[in-house]
Amino acid sequence: MYQMSDRIQVFSADGADEGEGVDDQAIKVVDIVDTFRLQEQPAFDKKQFVTFMKRYIKNLTPKLDAEKQNLFKKHIESATKFLLSKLSDLQFFVGESMHDDGGLVFAYYKEGATDPTFLYFAYGLKEIKC
Repeated sequence: MYQMSDRIQVFSADGADEGEGVDDQAIKVVDIVDTFRLQEQPAFDKKQFVTFMKRYIKNLTPKLDAEKQNLFKKHIESATKFLLSKLSDLQFFVGESMHDDGGLVFAYYKEGATDPTFLYFAYGLKEIKC
C-alpha cells in the first residue's frame, strides 16, 4: 500500500487565497480528493469490505504478471487485516468514472492529525511516465 499524507486547501468564492483574509464563502477541500475528482462512497461494514476485497483480488490478480502476482498475494492479506483494523475510521473514495471493478482509495486521520492519510494498493495503480 502507498501512503500519502495530504493537506487541506482553502478556496475562496472570489478566487482569493487562504492568506488574503477571511471569507465566509470559502470552501475547504482536501487536495487529493479535489485534484483527482475522487467521489466519497458510503462506509463498509466488515462483511461488505471482505466481499469487496475478495472481488478486487479476483479481478486484479490476472492483470498482473507472474512476479507481481506472487508479491500481491504475499502482501494483500496483511494489508486487508490492517484496513479491517481501521474500518470504522476509514473514508472510501473511487475515481471519477466510478467503475465498480476498480480499486478504492482509503483515507483516515492518524491520531492528532489534522490532515488525512491516503492509502492506495500499489499493485492496482498504473504507472504513467511524464
